[in-house]
Amino acid sequence: MRLWGPEQFDPNVVDRRALEAAVNALSGIKGLNRPARRHGVRLRQSYARVAKAAAMMASRYAHAKQCRRHQRQLRRLGPIIRDIRRNIEGQPALEEAFALPLGRAAQIRSQQQRQRGWKLYSFHAPEVECIGKAKAAAPYEFGVTASVVTNNRRAPGGLFVLHASAMPDNPYDGHTLRDVIERTETLTGCPIERAYVDKGYRGHDAQDPRRLFISGQKRDVFGVIKRELRRRSVIEPIIGHMKAEGHLGRCYLKGRAGDAANVVLSAVGHNFRRILTRLRELLGLFLELLMANARLSNTAQSGFLTQELEPGAQGAVHSATGSGCEEDRCRTTSGTLSSRLTSLVSSHLCAPRSVPAKGYPG
Repeated sequence: MRLWGPEQFDPNVVDRRALEAAVNALSGIKGLNRPARRHGVRLRQSYARVAKAAAMMASRYAHAKQCRRHQRQLRRLGPIIRDIRRNIEGQPALEEAFALPLGRAAQIRSQQQRQRGWKLYSFHAPEVECIGKAKAAAPYEFGVTASVVTNNRRAPGGLFVLHASAMPDNPYDGHTLRDVIERTETLTGCPIERAYVDKGYRGHDAQDPRRLFISGQKRDVFGVIKRELRRRSVIEPIIGHMKAEGHLGRCYLKGRAGDAANVVLSAVGHNFRRILTRLRELLGLFLELLMANARLSNTAQSGFLTQELEPGAQGAVHSATGSGCEEDRCRTTSGTLSSRLTSLVSSHLCAPRSVPAKGYPG
């Protein structure tokens, strides 16, 4: 049984979302106690209560945009860093073990709000990036950008995810479009004639710009292309289902490999849910057909008692027992279910071929 065919792979809709990481952006304040305890470095104090209170208050001040108080809490990393450096001085093994934690702690303590270049947002996950969303509720999200591609045309089995991947290093959306389209064509085995994106992809680097249409575009948009451009938003509920029913909303896997695996597995889970939903519908039709055939066979067995009677007597018995009406109703139900099941299966096995857009300008 084929839910899809090559005719469903084009046109496509491309969009991206921020995959948030399950980390605390200010966990570096507490990140030096465990290595010191593990390597047996004796500090002046445990810094457990100080680090916990500093991390909590720094997070609150950052949320309230009170930058001076936020920096004051981050400066509490200074005594911990200096205490560890005094105790490990002249010990190459400990200096090598504490090189990475001390470097990250010094980066968190010294970086400024509007500085240019790379910034460290999490002590335990240095790959986390700050993604500006320009929304009042959540102006920034910390994680990685995920790209999702789906079909624009209505499909019998629902809308599937054709391609999903993580985009590290926070690239501009338009600069990722060429790579996304090429990978989608490789996965589906079909060339993409038309793709629809939102306004965040302006200034893209697509190989054929005339095959790409941006939301709100007026030039060269008419006929089939105009109708398909209005369906560009079909990808929004798909991303919503991947967030609510999958794990696209928050990533609990570590590293960039974990981000990439989380995006791909979320897309695979969405496709499997679509297939299971369609198979559940087919199973329901099969069960209804079996029940109708069972009722029909029971009615036919009860009709054997009136076969040797005269035609007038048979009609009287049928009218008295109601078996004739029951038999006609069962036959009608069985025929209707059979035709529905046949049309449904034939629509999957014999899907029509795609029709090119009329009036497309070359």
